[in-house]
Amino acid sequence: MKKNTKKIAFLILSFWGAFFLVNLISATKNKEVVSELPIKTEVIPLPAVVTERYPESQTKKVHSKLDSLLQRIHKRQDFHGTILVAKNNMILYQNQIGYADFKKKLPIEENSIFQLASVSKQFTAVAIMMLVEQNKLQLTDSVHTYFPRFPYKGVTIQNLLNHTAGLPNYFWLAEHKWEQEKAPSNAEMMELLASSKVYPFFKPGRNFDYSNTGYFVLASIVEKVSGTSFQSFLNTAIFEPLQMSNSYVYSFEKDSIREHQLNGYRIHRGWKHVKIKSTVNDAVVGDKNVYTTAGDLFKWTVGLNSGKLLKKESLDQMYSKGKTIYGRKIPYGFGFRINSKKENTIYHHGRWNGFSTGLTKYIDENLVVIVLEHSSYNAISSLNKKIKKIVVENLKS
Repeated sequence: MKKNTKKIAFLILSFWGAFFLVNLISATKNKEVVSELPIKTEVIPLPAVVTERYPESQTKKVHSKLDSLLQRIHKRQDFHGTILVAKNNMILYQNQIGYADFKKKLPIEENSIFQLASVSKQFTAVAIMMLVEQNKLQLTDSVHTYFPRFPYKGVTIQNLLNHTAGLPNYFWLAEHKWEQEKAPSNAEMMELLASSKVYPFFKPGRNFDYSNTGYFVLASIVEKVSGTSFQSFLNTAIFEPLQMSNSYVYSFEKDSIREHQLNGYRIHRGWKHVKIKSTVNDAVVGDKNVYTTAGDLFKWTVGLNSGKLLKKESLDQMYSKGKTIYGRKIPYGFGFRINSKKENTIYHHGRWNGFSTGLTKYIDENLVVIVLEHSSYNAISSLNKKIKKIVVENLKS
């Protein structure tokens, strides 16, 4: 009887042991699968963006005037860059002048690749809106939803897009609180924000304060939600579908310099062009660090505004002025500045490490002006006005 009892007990223990072991293995496997499967971005094949050109017979006078303007700003204002002008989605002028490499005296070419500086922000904003359309996030979501250690309460994705979050300047944070030699990545900067205990400028939604910090946080959210790097997301969702073959996100700590990629320069002692070295802030992406050509940037403009990337409702949101919680309108949408008072423009300028950039759309004239420069040129606003005036006065209809 004792032997039978022991045998039965042994069988029962063996059964339950096997049962718990199977469930443990199954749970472990399921856990591994969940952690290894990122949320995939839906990529729909798009028709190619065709960049048409105005007939030469209509643009001779414009070409002559703009060539003269380009020569003039090169000599008088040390302009080394490229200009592209388009009307009704057709290129009517594209030219470049100056040096790509001052030491080797290599000229800037049509395929020279410029750092966009803050013009990069519109790519970050579109990436966010793509995820919104895919129901993977909402504009009202708090940053805490994705980064529980984020130290600023009540900051929404829309606050970040509109520059109403009140976040401190991460440039200052990196320069004063970062203790490693290697520049911080987005993930490392998010951790530094969490641990530094730097006070915000104001409570979310109360004011408008242009913020690079907000846009690097947005890029970090894109990475968290998509399960891939910001660079990879833009490649897959934007650059490849629009055939922007000379466009990419560059972080100097981890990425190699590409062919035709330009460096930024400054003037030393009034005559010498000195290459600007990378800084502790140059590994962070989202607020800057998209590189492209003038031609690719025009493809971007055509592709975005023709509905190849976003629905009209999303574009309308991007191109609408934001508001504070008090109802005061601010001159910024999502990744774009909005000027509806004087010239009715949607635009953005950028300045970083010698690069001066501008992408401007004059709504009433359906005119796009792209200016990319890399020797610290500082008169893009006035240059835009001169270009517009030449086109309006000299283009044959």
